[in-house]
Amino acid sequence: MILEPLSSTPDHDIPAPLLTELTALYASNREFQALSGDFPDPDDIRPEQVAAELAGDLAHPDAEVLLARSQGRLVGMAITLAHHPDPADPDPWIGLLMVDARVHRQGYGRRLAEAVEDRFRQAGRTAARLAVLANNPKALAFWTSLGYEVIDHRPDRDRGRPCAVLRKQLAQ
Repeated sequence: MILEPLSSTPDHDIPAPLLTELTALYASNREFQALSGDFPDPDDIRPEQVAAELAGDLAHPDAEVLLARSQGRLVGMAITLAHHPDPADPDPWIGLLMVDARVHRQGYGRRLAEAVEDRFRQAGRTAARLAVLANNPKALAFWTSLGYEVIDHRPDRDRGRPCAVLRKQLAQ
């Protein structure tokens, strides 16, 4: 699996072929989209909605969108945040980790999470955090299987949805 940062055009647009791939990735995760409420209709996710969602994520100066490819095919993505807006929070965050639903349970999610953790380690970071929607027990089970521990329960910053906050110490 190859991990590469999202690159955009000089006008900060996502090239059309890549936006098509990203839209298919988001749309393949209908169950998550229905839980999150990030898109008005989880059965009809459009390229312009995905572009707007990613533009919002990338508006944060410490955010990075990482694309995971296997045999040239987009199999997943991660959105990371090097610094949380709360200055008391010292850890980088995984804001989103999504794997194409057609390849769920094939190890891509675990490999993608490990690759993100490796990037954090290489940057000298010693732990990572993320939030899981309270209504998403599958995601909670996934992250706890990777060694993340629940450290708090609070609403997310953007939409006020109930979440569990998880943290993992990163071995050096």
